[in-house]
Amino acid sequence: MNHAHHAEPDPTRRGAAPDATRLALAATRHCLTGCAIGEVVGLMISGALGLAMEPAMLTGIGLAFVFGYSFTFVPLLRSGMAVAEALRITLAADTISIVVMEAVDNLVVLLVPGAMEAGLDSVLFWASLAFGFIVAFAATFPVNRWLIARGQGHALAHGGHG
Repeated sequence: MNHAHHAEPDPTRRGAAPDATRLALAATRHCLTGCAIGEVVGLMISGALGLAMEPAMLTGIGLAFVFGYSFTFVPLLRSGMAVAEALRITLAADTISIVVMEAVDNLVVLLVPGAMEAGLDSVLFWASLAFGFIVAFAATFPVNRWLIARGQGHALAHGGHG
């Protein structure tokens, strides 16, 4: 009997790249979703509290990490993984992706003339944030692809889900 179809894929063969690319796209969407939810929730809370733009952005960045990590951590816990192992995998899988996403996104907002001064009730601010996420996705995808191709980054969480 030939059981070759059950064997682990060889990452050096030609067909391996699309799998890493698909996983990198999924990981980058996952990161973008967590970061966007965290930032928007943080900005809304900060706006309701009347915080200045800088503390509002820091709150958003902090919550981006919370949401981004939770999207990996919670499913790992639900799969029956121990808390310490789920935390280790989550931090290893998502930290670089979130750092790149947040750094690029916030840099774009900082570089858009007038966006920071515009405030949370401004179309300019929200448009710059949306544009920042588009640029951040484009910057984060190759980082995730590179990590995954080496068995790091979100590949660790993917293995943990399995």
